This record gives sequence, C-alpha cells and structure tokens, in this order.
Amino acid sequence: MKIIILDGYTENPGDLSWAGLEALGELTVYERTPASEVAKRIGDAEIVYTNKTPITRETMDACPNLKFIGVLATGYNIVDVAAAKEKGIPVTNIPTYGTAAVGQFAIAMLLEICHHVAHHSDAVHEGRWASCPDWCFWDYPLIELAEKTIGVIGFGRIGQTTGRIAKAMGMKVIAYDAVENDSGREIGQYVDLDTLLRTSDVIALHCPLFPETEGIINRDTIAKMKDGVIILNNSRGPLIVEQDLCDALNSGKVFAAGLDVVSTEPIKPDNPLLKAKNCLITPHISWAPKESRQRLMDVAVENLRAYLRSEAVNVVNP
Repeated sequence: MKIIILDGYTENPGDLSWAGLEALGELTVYERTPASEVAKRIGDAEIVYTNKTPITRETMDACPNLKFIGVLATGYNIVDVAAAKEKGIPVTNIPTYGTAAVGQFAIAMLLEICHHVAHHSDAVHEGRWASCPDWCFWDYPLIELAEKTIGVIGFGRIGQTTGRIAKAMGMKVIAYDAVENDSGREIGQYVDLDTLLRTSDVIALHCPLFPETEGIINRDTIAKMKDGVIILNNSRGPLIVEQDLCDALNSGKVFAAGLDVVSTEPIKPDNPLLKAKNCLITPHISWAPKESRQRLMDVAVENLRAYLRSEAVNVVNP
C-alpha cells in the first residue's frame, strides 16, 4: 500500500518521526507540493495526506486508485469532500490536537500586548537600563488584567481553555456561542453578542469560519465596543474585516490587536494590518508546539489504522 504525504514539512520539520505511517505502508513524504504536481505525486497511491495542499475533484479523477484522504489539520476546506463522498473516499481530519496550545497562545499574545516583555528585554540588552537615570523605565502603557472582562466569541474547547486561563488571572469571563453547555457555565457567563461587544475589555475570537461568522469583526461591530478594547484572533483570519480593524487601531478605538491568522496566508505585503498601530502579528504558529504536533501525528496514524480495520473515525464526509 502506497502512502503519500503532499506537504509534510510544517507538521514535521525534522523533530518528529513518520514511523507510525511507515509501519502501515510504503511511505513517500514531500515537504511541499505545488498544485500542478499534486495528481502526479499521488499517482497510483491508495492513501494521501495533506495539510494545506488542495485535493480537487480533478485530482481524484486523475488518481482512480485513491481510497483514503487524511487532512493533517482540523480544517478540511482544502479537500473537495463532496467529490470524495461521491467516489466513496473517506476524508478524515484531526479535531482536537491543539486545544491547549491555541488557548495558551491567545493568552501569550494578550500578555505581550499588556507588558511588551520582548521589547523591554531588548531595551535592557541594548544598554538602556544600564544608562538609565532611574531604577526602572517602560516605553508602553502597562496593563493589569485582574478584574477586567474578556469576551470569548466561540466557546468550544479552545475558547473555554482561553477562558479558564483568563479566569485564573482574575479576569471576568463572558462568552457568546450558539451552543451553550455546563462546562462553559463553570468558566464564565453566556451573553448575547451585543452585550459581549459592549462590555468586554478584551475580545478573543475562537469561532469557526462560517458564512455567519465571516467578517464578524467589522466597522459596525467595532463601533459597539468599548474605546480602547483589545482584540485577539488565532482562529481564522477572515473573521475580521482587516481594513476596518486597521482603521480602528489607527484611530485608537481599538487599543491593540494580537493576530496569529490573517485573511490570506502567507500574509500579503499590502495587508493593511502590517502598517496599523499596536498590531501584533505572528505567522500562524498557535498550533505548532512539538507536543501538539505529536498529538496530531498520533491521531493521523490512528485515523488510518481505524480505516484499515473498517472502523473509520474522524470522517468529515460520512
């Protein structure tokens, strides 16, 4: 059985092992695959894994031996799942590997905005403290989070993880989600979206990208927010209308933003947020601690093992 990985580098740049998949078949790993090479590289393989390389209907038509598609991520919009279902090809994803890491990263961005730790460390190493006439200095307003309100839009596993950490720091947690549950109520209070926008000092986005959530942060919703609000997004870039957020940052309506995702990735040089005030942008790395990637690897292997036992799990096109 031939197993092809189209774009394995981001999942495993060399610090993990592919041994679990190697034990199940003849494995070929490509670091990256351009769109023009996808069908050729899959060839007559039965099994293919992809992270962000699209697998289209045309690719499936050209690869009639294909029997299983594994997505090395939670999102699976890069695969034509309807075409795969028509052809009887199960598509599996990795639903829960990065919960702890993504929640942790949201809070890391918030703490960096509040304290600018890296900047002040750099200033010390540049000699500014040694030559300072006072025993301390700071270049940015420093913000204490205790007693402030964090509003989490999307209160599933990751949103609740962020909420739990924020609560431990003394923050009041409120949340907006279409589905409410008891685990969420133990962490914070469910409210409607307008209440969350109006009363939050910090707003964290942890919702999926659906038609109803695309552009949920826009000129109109920002206008409802407190002056000086902080916005965090390490969920999906298109949840934010980027020019509207840029304008709000530059006007001071939004004090700061912490973003690990943008609308087009890699980010385009003309993205307006690159020139916005107080905008922290990181290159989509919330998911990437080694521990998270190892869990992803383990689930990817188990997804294939389960399929081979005729007990397929994590199938997104049943």
